[in-house]
Amino acid sequence: MTENAALKALADNGVSVWLDDLSRERIETGNLQELIDSKGVVGVTTNPSIFQAALAKGDRYDADLRTFAAEGKTVDETVFALTTSDVRSACDILMPVFESTNHLDGRVSIEVDPRLAHDTAKTVEEAKKLREAVDRPNALIKIPATVEGLSAITQVMAEGISVNVTLIFSLDRYRGVMNAFLTGLEQARENGKDLASIASVASFFVSRVDTEVDKRLDAIGTDEAKALKGKAAVANARLAYQAYEEVFSTPRWQNLEDDGAKKQRPLWASTGVKDPAYSDTLYVTELVAPNTVNTMPEKTLDAVVDHGEVTGDTITGAYADAADVLDALEQLGISYADVTAQLEREGVEKFETSWNELLDEAQSDLDLARADVSQGDK
Repeated sequence: MTENAALKALADNGVSVWLDDLSRERIETGNLQELIDSKGVVGVTTNPSIFQAALAKGDRYDADLRTFAAEGKTVDETVFALTTSDVRSACDILMPVFESTNHLDGRVSIEVDPRLAHDTAKTVEEAKKLREAVDRPNALIKIPATVEGLSAITQVMAEGISVNVTLIFSLDRYRGVMNAFLTGLEQARENGKDLASIASVASFFVSRVDTEVDKRLDAIGTDEAKALKGKAAVANARLAYQAYEEVFSTPRWQNLEDDGAKKQRPLWASTGVKDPAYSDTLYVTELVAPNTVNTMPEKTLDAVVDHGEVTGDTITGAYADAADVLDALEQLGISYADVTAQLEREGVEKFETSWNELLDEAQSDLDLARADVSQGDK
């Protein structure tokens, strides 16, 4: 475990530090293992843009691409094979963490094709394929928290599959996610699944809330509006934790916990600060509470290591102030429902765009590999 004071304080306060990045380079050079050993990383999250960036950089995928080109694999088959292979390798690297934390951490997430975000049946089918392909107990299948995704979450968890619910922006949707989680566990129990083996995190997105709300505050332009800049995201996340505390203190949850179920932990995602006017550790130090995960880009992780000041729990005593922030925004005419609906819509679109860029990158690389294979056959 790291000796860094800030990272140690996060761990002591119940925050698990996960890395929001993965590449074959990190895996093969030992960089991921180094981050585990020296910077307290106990999990990994991925998304389409992360894989696109990994594939675009360097030559570590070239041998696989040549093999797949020779086998005549399609671009979709190629992307599926490359991403599941990297996640499987990362799961193996994190397996000691998985075992030493009694299966709490040591988790690696892989996302269902975001083009399926509004198709329940295909999301469920893809989640099963990903679980089977990665074939590791510490893998989490990422499913977006769209309306259609909620039913998919329940169905997938009923099959005993561990899930990372992603792209959560609003408190209402988060409550829907927790309900889908509980229903999934109840169905898993009916199906004879071991509840203790099913894990879940709920990825509540942070920085994008400030980006959108601040833009609207700037458009208003009053001193009152300016005073609220940079406050919406933290307030929203703190109220999400309040909802988490409420749901996981109900008799319904207790009944599941008695049968071995583990709580669905809130995970703070999108924690890289977009506005340079704000502290680069804002979405870490202001979101400290027990049984949470903070998944960070390496730049944010390095900032925490360098100058993060963790002062203990910064969430549970702040619910009234957080509610006041959202109320003040509504009074200025900034609709919370409109902001969060827009962010969900844009979130799905951004992941679809990244996925298409990943496919384009893979197709280009496959074409080059096919040309190499053809040249070699002559």
